[in-house]
Amino acid sequence: MSTRQDITDLEPSELETALADLGAKPFHAGQIYHWIYRHALTKFSGMTDLSIELRERLTQEFKIPTPSIVSREESTDGTIKFLLRLEDGLQIETVFIPDTPAMTLCVSTQGGCAMRCDFCLTGKMGLARNLTAGEIAVQVRMLAHELALTNRSFNIVLMGMGEPLHNYDQTMKALRILAADCGLAVSPRRMTLSTVGVLPALERLATEPLMPNLAVSLHATTEELRDRLVPVNRKYGLADLIAACRRFPVKRRARITFEYVLLAGVNDSATDARRLAKLLKGVRAKVNVIPLNEAPGIPYHRPTDVRINTFARTLAEQQVTVS
Repeated sequence: MSTRQDITDLEPSELETALADLGAKPFHAGQIYHWIYRHALTKFSGMTDLSIELRERLTQEFKIPTPSIVSREESTDGTIKFLLRLEDGLQIETVFIPDTPAMTLCVSTQGGCAMRCDFCLTGKMGLARNLTAGEIAVQVRMLAHELALTNRSFNIVLMGMGEPLHNYDQTMKALRILAADCGLAVSPRRMTLSTVGVLPALERLATEPLMPNLAVSLHATTEELRDRLVPVNRKYGLADLIAACRRFPVKRRARITFEYVLLAGVNDSATDARRLAKLLKGVRAKVNVIPLNEAPGIPYHRPTDVRINTFARTLAEQQVTVS
């Protein structure tokens, strides 16, 4: 692996400081960001509005790592799952979901995951390592170019491999990099962070100047069941999580999304739905009902369509917004 510094790990202000050490002007940081994020350049030699001397210095001091695409699997609905190989060989997944109604990139923040949710294949892998800010942001940079989204509006959802709040500093740094005006300029309104509820980090998130939308992976309406399905609940319980959500500074006209994976015969009854509605009372909330995507190694099954629709209809009858 190269000993040169990864330039994609730097926010614009950090890049300005690094460039000053090379005798370059601060405005060059914006030019470099533009080449990397708007044009997906991976070599400094192609940055033609920089002097040849500066391009040579950049090549000596920095690198622009870009993953290789190991595989690309497309579903009948247009969803595409990319398996990417990073510089050290670690493989991560990034998913493109079209027409949601905007285009959405589902991005990983860790290689594997330490949360070990009982119905999740990634959780059964364990955690290999945290991703750097550059490795998180490169998924967006690379696929925006690959899918011709650079000049279109699209959403970013931190809902791939890993728990974003378990890799807090690098995750938030990646969001600031992606929001930079000189780069992709993704609005925070188009960013959503999904978490199982790591409470100290969730409370820290509530103070951030750059505030993504919040989605909470809930999946159960009792402490006992959530302890089994989402083991982190044994440390940060359901009651405390909901209390933190009530305090969370939700943007005007926005809501916290509560993700609820339906598992046949486990958490999918009308009683569960009524208990969920009661639990969320007083929270500016909407519930995303997600039928389980069955896979070998997951000891649960997808409910019937009738069961799914009854659950969603019961929530709606309790005045809960459902998708």
